[in-house]
Amino acid sequence: MTQAIRIHEQGGPDVMKWETVDVPAPGPGQISVTHKAVGLNYIDCYHRSGLYPLPMPAGIGMEGAGVVDAVGNGVSDLAVGDRVAYAAGPPGSYAEQRVIEADKVVKLPDSISDETAAAMMLQGMTAEYLIRRTYAVKPGDTVLFHAAAGGVGLIACQWLKQLGATVIGTVGSDEKAEIAKAHGCDHTIVYTRENFPDRVREITDGKGVPVVYDSIGKDTYLGTLDCLAPLGLFVSFGNASGPISSFDVGLLAKGSYFLTRPSLGSYNGTKAQIDGSSAALFDAVNKGLKIEINQRYALKDAPQAHRDLEDRKTTGSTIFLT
Repeated sequence: MTQAIRIHEQGGPDVMKWETVDVPAPGPGQISVTHKAVGLNYIDCYHRSGLYPLPMPAGIGMEGAGVVDAVGNGVSDLAVGDRVAYAAGPPGSYAEQRVIEADKVVKLPDSISDETAAAMMLQGMTAEYLIRRTYAVKPGDTVLFHAAAGGVGLIACQWLKQLGATVIGTVGSDEKAEIAKAHGCDHTIVYTRENFPDRVREITDGKGVPVVYDSIGKDTYLGTLDCLAPLGLFVSFGNASGPISSFDVGLLAKGSYFLTRPSLGSYNGTKAQIDGSSAALFDAVNKGLKIEINQRYALKDAPQAHRDLEDRKTTGSTIFLT
């Protein structure tokens, strides 16, 4: 038996309940993990709210770090006592202990703590595929990253500087602007009082940028298109302000733009991809990329953490301690 957050219906933060649950023995190809820390991500809110439907009842959470406490038949590359981390489905990381497929986890190097791993696997591997694979950022590129002071944003800004890019970031306040600047953002735009497309055109001498990374969605997508250079790429990877419910494909004709909606599941769908992505992330951290854990909650307090995230009261990464 273990304690876990479970939902029996989808809705607001209060649908999450702290319950006692059974943890089965791991089956073939599976392991059991005792979590030391668990990550909070926006996709958890989508699973909880019903934007991404789940069969009920359900666990929640996509990211965790801990210690292997049992292995199933056929698992040869992991052993009891190994430190591991993951960012993968199915949801269920909001738990003191869980069973997961062995090929979805990676061993943690000694240089990465449990808390750091729980704070960075999903956000860090998301940043990795966005800036190294969805659009392979090159030295000298100027890019726009929305929500630059958020969890993915702070990681991406630092990593983009390692790649030699100039980073323009949108933020919601002067406080968040300072945080973003301290993590590699060259130009910050406070979107609550500035017109971000005009500012991007000003910063780029009217040229626009080759790529915009947009996790905001409904409130920003039209402006995002106005920031792009001809043949530019609009990378829509989140819905913090709500989903883009309809899209006029004709809008892309203005600059022969490209639009993509990538997901971590598609980019890291195989064990080789997970290993490559996590290795690149660990290397970036060892080269100085800082994982800022700015909020910590007890796991049972997940409802309050979701409220704070959705009210945009958080910066950097947030973790739960088990």
